[in-house]
Amino acid sequence: MILDQNGNTFIITQEKATVIELVKKIQALYPKFKNNNIIVALNTLGSFSKSDIVEFLELSKTHKAAKQSFVIVTNKIDLDSVPEEIAVVPTIEEAYDFIEMEDMERDLGF
Repeated sequence: MILDQNGNTFIITQEKATVIELVKKIQALYPKFKNNNIIVALNTLGSFSKSDIVEFLELSKTHKAAKQSFVIVTNKIDLDSVPEEIAVVPTIEEAYDFIEMEDMERDLGF
């Protein structure tokens, strides 16, 4: 797991471990970045399924309840098959756009 910070956003990149191992690592380190937006980049992993993405559901809900954005980046899954509660985009640039949009919504009280 590789951690990078860009302003108020942590970018977590996973290269080797499974999705389940990654979720456990993020949960263990969660206090470190609970007050920041999180982008989880999964483009370097092999193929995975909708059930792998669902592993992030609890983290996503917890983070959004704390008024922060949680976005997964992957181009290896049909975005229409992903649950609506989890933000999944195909590129890092779109993840930043998504976070910017959610920041605006929070500023407006949505």
